[in-house]
Amino acid sequence: MDSEEIPFMVKIEKYIPYLLLMPALLYMIFFIGYPLVQAVGLAFFENGQFTTANLDYLLYSPLSKFWDALKYTLLLAAVIIPIQVSVAFAIALLMNVPFKGHNLAVYSVILPLTISDVAAGLIWYVMLSPNGFFNKLLVSAGIISEPVRFFGAANRDMEFLAIVITEVWRATAIVFVILFAGLQMISREYYEAAEVFGATTWQRFRYIVFPMLLPSLQAALIIRTLFAFQIFGVVWTLAGRDIPVLAGEAYYEQTQLHHPGVASLYALIIALISVLIGYIYTKLFKARYLEA
Repeated sequence: MDSEEIPFMVKIEKYIPYLLLMPALLYMIFFIGYPLVQAVGLAFFENGQFTTANLDYLLYSPLSKFWDALKYTLLLAAVIIPIQVSVAFAIALLMNVPFKGHNLAVYSVILPLTISDVAAGLIWYVMLSPNGFFNKLLVSAGIISEPVRFFGAANRDMEFLAIVITEVWRATAIVFVILFAGLQMISREYYEAAEVFGATTWQRFRYIVFPMLLPSLQAALIIRTLFAFQIFGVVWTLAGRDIPVLAGEAYYEQTQLHHPGVASLYALIIALISVLIGYIYTKLFKARYLEA
């Protein structure tokens, strides 16, 4: 009986990797693959026939704000992501040094992560309104004589600034958590060896910290860029359609104009841009020491 069980177990063992991959594979099929196929179907097919009507509407209709949405989405990503990465990097390096109240400081930095994007938008809308805390503080200090107006279609640049401030405050913690975790994983032995050989602070950063933090930086940039192209709640709360963004236009086309095909096209464009940028990040920030 034993001689029959052993070959059977050996035969099963070669399928174990596939069985272990099965949950992830099923997840991708049902929650990514199926919606993706449905989106392509809604965007390019009508009554079983291929059509470019939704694409024509998106690109050429006077009702479409696609080009403005693409411009503002890219602008927001180009402004917000470098600020967040720089700020998060600086805070992570600071928090990597033990000091009194270290844990409290880390929790304080992470706290905005617990607030939803809509709630963050409402908080900053109240703070930056003409009668809000920010204007009252500046008027009381004598820095300005009249409140700064951040909102309204006539103040689009200030609305853009309000969105940047809110996003930096709310989502920098995401980048910080990833970079801080990466710093914590660098062994102290590297620093000690560098000190023995007389390396300066800059040399330790250049030859130890930065190269070993590249995988974490790559992950942080990919995740943050994906979120940047999905930005919606904060923009919708602070500026509505004064500053159109891709995700916001997808929502508007679906819920207000009842154009599911156009909304699906927006979703596909967001996905395509995210994949392209993710691919670029993986090429630019590949950790060389992992290639060996």
